[in-house]
Amino acid sequence: MIINIIPCLNDNYSYLICDKETNTVAIIDPSEFSTCDKVINQNYKKLDYILNTHHHYDHIGGNEQLKNKYNAKIFGFNGDKERIPGLDKLLVDGQEFKIGSLNFATLFIPGHTKGHIAFYLKEENIIFTGDTLFSLGCGRVFEGTNEQMFNSLNRIKSLPENTKIYCGHEYTQKNLEFCIKFNPNNKYLIMKKENIAKKIKNRKPTLPTTVADEIKTNIFLRYDDLDVKKQLNLMEASDLEIFSKLRDLKDNF
Repeated sequence: MIINIIPCLNDNYSYLICDKETNTVAIIDPSEFSTCDKVINQNYKKLDYILNTHHHYDHIGGNEQLKNKYNAKIFGFNGDKERIPGLDKLLVDGQEFKIGSLNFATLFIPGHTKGHIAFYLKEENIIFTGDTLFSLGCGRVFEGTNEQMFNSLNRIKSLPENTKIYCGHEYTQKNLEFCIKFNPNNKYLIMKKENIAKKIKNRKPTLPTTVADEIKTNIFLRYDDLDVKKQLNLMEASDLEIFSKLRDLKDNF
């Protein structure tokens, strides 16, 4: 399996995937046609599938032109059939499908939007999380509730710790600043700071991250950490209350 990370727009990532065994090619969340098409042409000159995590335009902007050029099939959440143009296959939670010889599972993870899904490859230990879980952060809650987002993040958190995470945006450095502010005694955050800064300076992706790394450093998965609770002055609050407070603070950070 080959994964090409495609930087798009200001800070989006699209992902071009090739199953080497069958030479089947798919793209996840094509933000724009021209940038994605250039990488497709340079590498494969074909595209079989388009997979969308959610309906926001910066994740589907290249859909229709790519579909028209390559006759690719578009996969997305069943509940977004009116919001993602050209859907060919409607997915539901737990549904499995193949891209060549690669086995994908659909995980319903609402919160950022009411129809957000992730694409999970269990055998490869890889998940594409869209705008739900970011490196050191999580997406804004636009259509869902804090409780939905909390549960969605915990679903990802429960995956094997060596699972590689590919998310929808390059927000890592800004997220790091927020995490350090409210979890200042986290030695793992301090250790990551220099490496993240170096990658950003060299215009390299800070992804993929892993479930293990996020558990250690992502404050939105560390709602039960005593240092975090102390910084928020919410020692007796529930996990959901801590998460909700953090999300509110990040919205205005």
